Amino acid sequence: MDEAARTRDADPMVASATPATGPAEAPLVPDSPPRDRADELNRVRDRALVEQALKGDLDAFNRLVELYQDYLFGVTVRMLADREAAADAVQEAFFSAYRNLARFRGDSFRSWLTRIALNAATDTLRVKKRRPADPYPEWEDDSWQPPSDESENPERMAIAVARSRRIQEVLQLITPDQRTAIVLFDVEGYDYQEIADMTGVSLGTVKSRIHRGRLALRDLLSDDLELLRG
Repeated sequence: MDEAARTRDADPMVASATPATGPAEAPLVPDSPPRDRADELNRVRDRALVEQALKGDLDAFNRLVELYQDYLFGVTVRMLADREAAADAVQEAFFSAYRNLARFRGDSFRSWLTRIALNAATDTLRVKKRRPADPYPEWEDDSWQPPSDESENPERMAIAVARSRRIQEVLQLITPDQRTAIVLFDVEGYDYQEIADMTGVSLGTVKSRIHRGRLALRDLLSDDLELLRG
């Protein structure tokens, strides 16, 4: 048995914190509640789980891990362009959240957890700068790509994969703060104020980073317009 397996067997929280091989998205249903109502229900649920975890209920914290591990992995892998590094950042984020659970005072556990994961990813980026390596090793493994409908045209699938890889590549060429702001705003759907709270900067700075990042991406993708339209 390898070291990672022994660690998972020894610590149930670590086992739960290991990202799944691919995110499972629940289908939308006609009677789904409005997003703000759903968000409020999720926040109530999360606060209840946090309270239980603070009383020593490890299963309650493991439930939070199950709820957010794939989401955090999606955020960090876009930041780092490295599946292994993203998985490590997610695991470190959950360890940090567990150690500091009593400090949670916010309304949204998801936002609080996202901020911790962003800090872990930023630390990883600093280490990668000191020890440069192949910047996109995960591209050798197509399993990180979102699953496609098997009925799709193979050519269309190939174009979608190429487009996704190109966007992921240029995201790594803009500054980390711009990349963070764009991922949170354009991909994850947070508003300006939520991003400001998570990243610890002013509202104006968030807007500036998104604007400058989009301009930089537009320039970097100027030769790929046909691919993006495909």
